[in-house]
Amino acid sequence: MNSQPANATPLQRWLLLATVGVGITIITLDNTILYTALPSLVEDLGATSTQQLWIVNAYPVVIAGLLLGTGTLGDKIGHRVMFVTGLIIFGIASLLAAFAPSAGVLIAGRALLAVGAATMMPSTLSLIRLTFTKPAELNLAIGIWASLSTISAALGPIVGGLLLELFWWGSCFLVNVPLVLAALVALPFVAPREQLNPNKHWDLLSSIYAMVTLVSAVLLIKEGTHTPQNWPVIGAAAVLLVFGGWAFARRQNNLSQPLITLDIFRYPAFRSGALGAALSMFALAGLQYVTTQKLQLADGLTPLRSGLYVTFAALGALATSIYAGARLSQFGIRRLIAGGLGLATLGGVVVCAYGLWGWTPLLLSGLFVMGMGLGAVMSVASIAMVSGVPSHRAGMASSVEEVSYEFGSLTSISVLGSLVTFFYSATISLPVDAPEAAKESLHDAVHIAQTTSASWSDPLFAAADIAYSHALALISALVVVVLAAGSLYTARILRGVTVELED
Repeated sequence: MNSQPANATPLQRWLLLATVGVGITIITLDNTILYTALPSLVEDLGATSTQQLWIVNAYPVVIAGLLLGTGTLGDKIGHRVMFVTGLIIFGIASLLAAFAPSAGVLIAGRALLAVGAATMMPSTLSLIRLTFTKPAELNLAIGIWASLSTISAALGPIVGGLLLELFWWGSCFLVNVPLVLAALVALPFVAPREQLNPNKHWDLLSSIYAMVTLVSAVLLIKEGTHTPQNWPVIGAAAVLLVFGGWAFARRQNNLSQPLITLDIFRYPAFRSGALGAALSMFALAGLQYVTTQKLQLADGLTPLRSGLYVTFAALGALATSIYAGARLSQFGIRRLIAGGLGLATLGGVVVCAYGLWGWTPLLLSGLFVMGMGLGAVMSVASIAMVSGVPSHRAGMASSVEEVSYEFGSLTSISVLGSLVTFFYSATISLPVDAPEAAKESLHDAVHIAQTTSASWSDPLFAAADIAYSHALALISALVVVVLAAGSLYTARILRGVTVELED
């Protein structure tokens, strides 16, 4: 039985926000905390480049595949039950991942972490909506919720770096356990009562089709940018991608309660919010990922120091996220979403310059400016999506909203992580007698250079550094183009659009 009274006190409301805030923090933190730990765990576990991709991508792939369905399941059996279940799964998976003896077990642990995250993530926002009944408080609470997502994702590398300074890479997962236990203890005292809807349809098959589509897309991108290409795998991935997408769309058309229908994207506020959320995570996660690899492998920085560098994005986001969410009525969604993407574009230009010239202040200032822009976007994207559709579409909007963030992270690592390796392999000029294996990745080149006393070791290291720096500049330029296009597009479709908020 729920111990909270029907009308929660202000203290209970904000304690509930803090409790679900723990959930959203560990969910988003686990998207980026491995960036600084990746070189260490790859070395310890002997992970191949494909295993490295899935160590990072298993998490967002499974989350994105399950999220559309778990929100509906929460309506059916209760969001409190879903949140508790998700926390328990997340805690168990954290222990499995922390003590994984091989790359395969770690990938399985990451996938199980994603199951826990997808189970509890929709409930974090649903419990907030059930608890905060006053529109002004609700908007502030959602703004804080979105800010926690932004800041946690940006802080992931520094948390990982700090833990690696003191412990081994498994500590990046163990840190979740005390937070899970704290949330489990607090929830019974602050969770609101809710009306269950046992007639709500939950469709597992749709989630399976969605995951088949996403896994195939990631595999297609990875193998398509790898040299030499594995054409049988590419062909099989392409077939599964088409089948999964077709089966998912067909099933939605046949369901009386589909998880998503395309007509929801005709609302400009919803469309701009979804695009803003996805592009924000695409830029933030992608540049953090490729930058931390350069800082550690090529520049020789410690995980903590490299984490501190990329955390300048978090500082920028912190400067704007809560303020922008609280000032939505004053500024309007067009200025915050389109303008925020535009500001982030300028930050991306500066990061691109860092890739060309290697001057650290360019990286720090570029990430800070980018964080400022994306903080503004992400603080209002959720409000724009949910408030920008008719009330009968609110549940669907909430599900798509959460998928947008994960889809941005997923495509970022899949596309940018694969392309940076492709550009590196295509542009590196190997010294005479250096092995061809050094072309595979920056990690391989550095490992080879550090484990040989041959005369070509120093030239190899220098060549790898130059090639990866140029690849980083190309990746940053791609991010700039994507953000600029997003800014121009949202500015056009949001002209004259307002989101009605009560005071």
